[in-house]
Amino acid sequence: MNKIQAFIGALALTLLVGQSVNAQKIAIVDINAVLAELPEYISAQQEIDKIAADWNQDIAREFDKVKSMYNKYQAEQVLLSSEVRAQREEEIAQKERQVRDLQKRKFGPEGELFLKRREIINPIQEKVFGAIQTYALDMGFDIVLDKAGSAGVLFVGDKFDKTDIIKRRLGIR
Repeated sequence: MNKIQAFIGALALTLLVGQSVNAQKIAIVDINAVLAELPEYISAQQEIDKIAADWNQDIAREFDKVKSMYNKYQAEQVLLSSEVRAQREEEIAQKERQVRDLQKRKFGPEGELFLKRREIINPIQEKVFGAIQTYALDMGFDIVLDKAGSAGVLFVGDKFDKTDIIKRRLGIR
């Protein structure tokens, strides 16, 4: 019985050592820390911030015009006929809609600021991701994770991507 136990123990030890040899090499990178110190990114972020500040000022000026129109209307309201009051109210409402539309065009989810950010920042991010991928391949890392958590997985070796297998099992392709 001792020989069988010794054999099983040796077999288990061999399997454990074999598995540790096949363990994945994982690296952690704080993508936010890298970008925060990258001169190109800092410059690009400053450019985007300036554009946003300029647009905010423009929009604030337009809202001030709406407020001025409303204040003037309030002061003159008692002297105006109902037709003129209705016309002025519509003018104020229309001007306010125009300003809100401008605000949406500039700062909305698919607005000009979003597009500008993508145009300026994406090439820099691609450069950083390329450097991470090259480093991972050169150093033999299988997986690189983002410490900041904003990007999640930054690199995964091809041998870990099982997307095609799952697609085949689902009858896709």
